[in-house]
Formats: sequence, structure tokens, C-alpha cells
Amino acid sequence: MHPVLKTVLQRLGLGLLTLFVVSVLIFASLEMLPGGFAQAILGQGATPETVAAFNHQLGLDRPATVRYFEWIWNVLHGDFGYSYAGAGGSIKQSVSGIIAPRLYNTFFLAIMTAIIAVPLALFLGIMAALYRNSLYDRAVNAVTLTTIATPEFFIAYLLMFFFAIKLKWFPSLSTVSDSTSIGEHMYRAALPAITLTLVIVAHMMRMTRAALINLLASPYMEMARLKGVSQRDAIVQHALPNAWAPIATVVAFNLAYLVVGVVVVEVVFVYPGIGQLMVDSVSSRNMPVVQACALIFAATYILLNLSADIVSIITNPRLLHPK
Repeated sequence: MHPVLKTVLQRLGLGLLTLFVVSVLIFASLEMLPGGFAQAILGQGATPETVAAFNHQLGLDRPATVRYFEWIWNVLHGDFGYSYAGAGGSIKQSVSGIIAPRLYNTFFLAIMTAIIAVPLALFLGIMAALYRNSLYDRAVNAVTLTTIATPEFFIAYLLMFFFAIKLKWFPSLSTVSDSTSIGEHMYRAALPAITLTLVIVAHMMRMTRAALINLLASPYMEMARLKGVSQRDAIVQHALPNAWAPIATVVAFNLAYLVVGVVVVEVVFVYPGIGQLMVDSVSSRNMPVVQACALIFAATYILLNLSADIVSIITNPRLLHPK
């Protein structure tokens, strides 16, 4: 078996094992929370008999291990269970049906941000490496350090204050619905996207700059300069292709953050994504929805990190051309 294929399969197996462990931790953590799902749904005035009957109806009186394996088996078939809302759990809704539009909104915001942030970060990083220690490099480093040191919710409130309240360019609340057009959706999601862009561009730009500067000190780069290759061509044609592995890793990490770390930004702008849904579900003790959201977050993060590992593997010449 080729070393690249073998290593990729090993990473895939490790990713599946990690996801299994995370699913166990999610289920166990929610099981250990004080109180009970039935008590939260039925209210404090529910009698013990009513709570017991409700638990029996939902199967919550069975052993935790049985419920876990039943839950994970259903998840593998695309069934996240049912959510019970309303007084006495009178409203029964499919968790998949609740999550689907919210997941679309979160991915819409993540893709919109990535389209802006990734090319911008690569451009700023390449230019900073090209003009190392220049005024431009120092200015970009100062701005990115400031952005990294500032919490995203503070950036969000600053953008909301200036662009929504003072200038009135964008709405302060990013409320969208199924009937919202693509253009209107992009307009309403502009401030959350700008907030996330400012947060992740700093990390990706600094990693791109560091990777390129590290390669510029390599012997083959010195040889290229001795042959008369310009610094711009040396970076674009020789350094950048060899820097894809660390750059791809940091890009994947930040793309994972766009999906997993949007909770604060979605809450600030009241954006109806999966992060906002998870916060609301925790507040109302809607455990089936919390479990599904947490598992989706974990699977997304593991998948993107696994993709970064695979990119690093296939761009490794020692694996592509084994002796």
C-alpha cells in the first residue's frame, strides 16, 4: 500500500474514533446535568407520577448505555430524535427539521466569511513576507495583534455601534427567514461576516507570513536568489508551494472556528444559526437539540482538521516520493 494512502486511512480511522469518544462525552455530560428533561418540560408543578409517566413515554427510564447506543444508531441513519416543546411537552418536532434551516444559515455565514477572509489573509500574508520589516509589515502586524487580543463580542458591538447605529449602513440585528432572498440574506449577514473576518484573517495572515519567512531562510531559497530570481518570484514560485501544508492547517482550523465558534457572534446579532439554536436549547433544557448541535459541531471540527491533515500529508514530498 502506498504510504500516502496508508497514512490517510490511519487519519480517517483516528477521526472516526475521536468522533465516537466525543459522542460519548456529549451524551454523558448531558446525563450528568442537574435536574431532568421531563421536569424542565413539565414544569416545577408536575407530580412525581406525571414525571415518571413522561420519562417512561420517552424511554428516559431505561439504562443510559441502552439509550446512548440507540441514539447513536439513529444518528447514523440521519435521525436525531424529537424535540418536545410547549406546556407539558405538547409540541413534538423532529430535531432534524429544527436544525436544518439553522444549519443552512450557519454554513451560509461561514462560506460568506471564508470567501472574503481566506484570499484576503493569503494576500496580506504574502505581502507582509515580501516586504518584511517594512512600514506595511509593521502596520499589518500591529492591527492583527490588536484584533487577536480583542474578544469577538467586543468587535461585534463596535461594528454594530458604528455601522448600524451611527452610519446606519447595516441592520443591527441579522434576522433572516426562509423567505429571505440571497441578496437580502447577504446584506443582513454582513456585520456578522465582517466580525468573523476580522477575527480569522489575523490568525491566517500571521501564519502565512511566518511560514513564508521560515522558508525564505532555506538553502534552496538562497540558491534561487543567487541565481538572480527576484524576491517576488522566489516567494510565489518556490516558497509558497512548499508552505501550503502549514497554511492549509491554519486555514482549516479557522474554517472550523467559523462553524464551531460562531455561537457568540450569532447571539450578539441574533442571527438564526445553529449556535443561537444551541444557546436557546440549553436555556430551555431541550436536550435532544443540544445533543444534535454539539455532535454536529464536533463532527465539523474533526472533519476540517482531518482535511488539513490530509492536505499536509499529500503535500509532503517524502511521502509522495518514497525511496
